[in-house]
Amino acid sequence: MAAAGSAFFDLDRTLLRGASAPVIGKALKAAGVTDRSMPGEQVLMKIYDLFGENRPSMEVTRRAVRFASGWAQEQVQEAGEQAAEILAAMVQPFARPIFDEHRAAGRRLVLATTTPYDLIKPLSDALGFDDVIATRYATDPDGRYDGTFEGEFVWGPAKLRAIQRWAEEHDVDLAASWAYSDSFYDIPMLGAVGHPVVVNPDPRMVVMALVRRWPVLHLDVPAGVPKLPIVGIEPQKALLNIVRPELIPYARFDISGVEHLPETGAAIVVGNHRSYFDPMAMAVALAKGGRPVRFLGKKEVFDAPIVGQVARAMGGIRVERGTGSDEPLAEAAAALLAGEVVALMPEGTIPRGPAFFEPVLKGRWGAARLAEMTGAPVIPVGLWGTEKVWPRSERLPNLLALRHPPRIAIAIGRPVKGLTGEADTDTKKIMKAISALLPPEARKKRTPTPAELAGTYPGGKIKATDETTRRPGGD
Repeated sequence: MAAAGSAFFDLDRTLLRGASAPVIGKALKAAGVTDRSMPGEQVLMKIYDLFGENRPSMEVTRRAVRFASGWAQEQVQEAGEQAAEILAAMVQPFARPIFDEHRAAGRRLVLATTTPYDLIKPLSDALGFDDVIATRYATDPDGRYDGTFEGEFVWGPAKLRAIQRWAEEHDVDLAASWAYSDSFYDIPMLGAVGHPVVVNPDPRMVVMALVRRWPVLHLDVPAGVPKLPIVGIEPQKALLNIVRPELIPYARFDISGVEHLPETGAAIVVGNHRSYFDPMAMAVALAKGGRPVRFLGKKEVFDAPIVGQVARAMGGIRVERGTGSDEPLAEAAAALLAGEVVALMPEGTIPRGPAFFEPVLKGRWGAARLAEMTGAPVIPVGLWGTEKVWPRSERLPNLLALRHPPRIAIAIGRPVKGLTGEADTDTKKIMKAISALLPPEARKKRTPTPAELAGTYPGGKIKATDETTRRPGGD
């Protein structure tokens, strides 16, 4: 029987966004272990946060074994317990789905870090890891640190040697294993496994990942979303200041209810669908909340050259309607459970013909199912007038309406109340909440003119069939 693989995870700037040292330092003081900091520690931590692991900071970490001489091991372990609760909450949101994938595949999870074992073992336990590979401090007969290492200082090539010893002891095949790290100094570890993954890379590791064709992940954003080099922010975050009403001169925006967008935590934003311009209108409104949003969109958008790559880089979620696949919902649910905002249009597509003018909005069940799966609040958005900018009958928006740009109303409502977990019932409540945000004329039955009907069809050609009987469903 072939040896199984494992998954090895670095800690600082990999599972955590920054360093664990500040939290551990406070815990050591709170536990009465010490009342002072290492000389130069604060300056080195700032450099570490900006540029990643470096030799000066690691030299300070190496010398900490002498600084800790005389500390009671039991007190240090108590400090580790205190730090674990805080550090577990700091683990980046998209790390946990990776843990789950490896567990489901039968792989052991191992924390591989330079941080002293007694301080970090409680965090490993809190995360449900199977083992820890870490620097160990030697103790005297009285249970106090004696100022020396038990074994090697686990860093760089020494970390690789520690992993190799552990793998041999536990009958683990490194060629079938994964390793995750941000650090240039973990290249030996990454190069020794069959599946190296560079996480939140420091500048040198960006280059190394390109040269060696190692995949790159950022665990604070969904898979497939890159980060801009140096500044370390995702493209959508960088564009939030650009998606502004004043930079779209061919439309005027009346936006209300921005205060209903939560500043933190998960939210499902749902809007009605009237035009090809709706995603832009939603983006303009949601940008005022200052948070990136993950849009669910039709597969045609994601499959298009260039546009598809951009949509994915922005965190978009590809939906192939009519397949019945739950994959998009699972991806959206993962984003919500990570505290992200997900946006979708429950109607699925722009209604055509008479259906466009129906006062009762009909939606598919996706938003209701996401709410039931995650408990995230559903925030309704009413869009009105977007079809004046880019109707379905036109291939391009009217970019020349500069003297008299059409006015678009965007109303963001309070979270939908009274959801029951029953998809059909909750979908009707959601659509009713969206409808309530539209102007009164949207809720009145009327007969459209031939010209208005033509504007709801691609190419402006009226077809004999319409969508008034289209039944919402799980796709």
